[in-house]
Amino acid sequence: MNIDPITFAVIKNGLDSITDEMAYTVVRIARSEIVKDVMDFSAALCAGDGQMVAQAKTIAQHLGAIPEAMESVLKAYEGNLHEGDVVIMNDPYHGGMHLPDIFMFVPIFHEGKRRAFAVVICHHTDVGGRVPGSNASDSTEIFQEGLRIPPLKLYERGVLNTTLEALLKINVRVPDRVWGDLSAQFAAAQVGRRGLEKLIQRYGADAVDAYMQELLDYAERLTRQEIMTWPKGIYRFLDHIDDDGFSETPIPIEVAITVRDDGTLLVDYTGSSPQVRGALNSTLSFTNSLTYLSVRCVLAKDVPSNVGMFRCVEVRAPEASILNPVMPAACAARALTGYRVFDAMLGALAQIVPDKVPAAGEGGNSVICISGLRPNREPFIIVDMICGAWGARPNKDGLEAVTNASQNLSNMPVEVMEAEHPVRIEDYALVPDSCGAGRYRGGVGIRRSYRILAPEALLQIRTDRVKFLPYGLAGGEPGGPSSNYMEIDGNRRDLPSKITTTVGTGTLVVHQQAGAGGFGDPLERDPAVVLDDLLDGKITAAFAARHYAVVLDGGQIDADATAALRARRRLASRDTATVDAD
Repeated sequence: MNIDPITFAVIKNGLDSITDEMAYTVVRIARSEIVKDVMDFSAALCAGDGQMVAQAKTIAQHLGAIPEAMESVLKAYEGNLHEGDVVIMNDPYHGGMHLPDIFMFVPIFHEGKRRAFAVVICHHTDVGGRVPGSNASDSTEIFQEGLRIPPLKLYERGVLNTTLEALLKINVRVPDRVWGDLSAQFAAAQVGRRGLEKLIQRYGADAVDAYMQELLDYAERLTRQEIMTWPKGIYRFLDHIDDDGFSETPIPIEVAITVRDDGTLLVDYTGSSPQVRGALNSTLSFTNSLTYLSVRCVLAKDVPSNVGMFRCVEVRAPEASILNPVMPAACAARALTGYRVFDAMLGALAQIVPDKVPAAGEGGNSVICISGLRPNREPFIIVDMICGAWGARPNKDGLEAVTNASQNLSNMPVEVMEAEHPVRIEDYALVPDSCGAGRYRGGVGIRRSYRILAPEALLQIRTDRVKFLPYGLAGGEPGGPSSNYMEIDGNRRDLPSKITTTVGTGTLVVHQQAGAGGFGDPLERDPAVVLDDLLDGKITAAFAARHYAVVLDGGQIDADATAALRARRRLASRDTATVDAD
């Protein structure tokens, strides 16, 4: 059929609006803080053949994993999907990501023919396993991490599978929250179904399907056209995760991006770490998702985020590596590895399109999980995902107290956490001097402290960027390190970046997130802007002198002393460069 550009635009925007309305529905109905406040969920629409055509403005990390998960669902049920069916799954070895992320697929039919799928993914507060939250970094095999769900029908022809319902509820610590969030997913999928039915009523099912396929082809064409303008060659970058919590061995994430003549990319992760003992292993579906996302971040804004764009990116990750593990590797904390994939990809892309790529952010959100029992023996689980700072951009400073660029999360409000759980937040602040210096500075890190009010609690920490700092670009300096400690009766005890331990009432747990990297030569930063940072409390006078060669006297810039100090620094830098060259 002929594609009318006006109808194409209307249907494209209609699909986007439907997915966003699905997302709003989840927020309105969900029970847990991690979904309704932190917003760790996503929504999408797929065509009848399973190809993702539209996605909501939700967790970007999830959405590139849909193709593998959908393939698993179709393998299990192709020819056996009916009106009223609802399929759920979370198994990383069936296309999932990690066990707390439960996918829900709802086929949408018109006049007896499958025309689309509504897809909703939520990170659930708990799915069982050895520790509350099912998200510990120190699990060593998938069987410790919770209830594995292969593609199974939660509803069949509109009838609830009460056996699966009972199995789910009895295996999780907070069944009301888990079932409440699953119900929110179901409601959001119905919103997607009704929205698509309206489009079909207006344009006809065959026309909507044709325009969906054209939308995929359109995304592929735009992506290829842009990649064809990039300089051809192979671009490499190496970044690291500090360790897996069991040994001090750094974990390399190495990437090589080949820009091909046909407007496609080959992304090869050969050289990255073998799969590790801890739960940092990233399933191939998640590795693919972060790869697609990284490329999408540097494309033009009008390129649709769908499978058509994915067609232009070939991913190779060695089997049994941290980016493509094999059974029974644990993967609950795989998000941390995904963040480092994102950082490594951007480091390589910065060599290709340097005017579009920022320095490294904080290294991904920190996860502080605090759980235990209330006096009435009712369990509580806090899964706090702290979002921090963006790296400096080629023409602007980085941002702070915002979601990592690979997510779309929100920090949990202090009031919500304290109202729902036996904990008191005593500090929630920016950390001075944690930013990476540069012509444009990185965002400063966040500090959050938790006073334990329960008689006893289990503390889980999953953080990073203690040893390998967020990198700067174009001469910018790295961001400051992350740190963790706790205080008991005034005595401080430093904590590693990844730990599970018991804490008693009154314990103060403090996490300080890394700052982000800077962009450009720090000696090119306007001294007046350095002074603004000082007055805003983001840096100290000592930091200004050490990193920017800006001399401040009584809250004012000493222009002569600053000019002299900067001249000496530049001369010393040239002398060092000459010696290195010799």
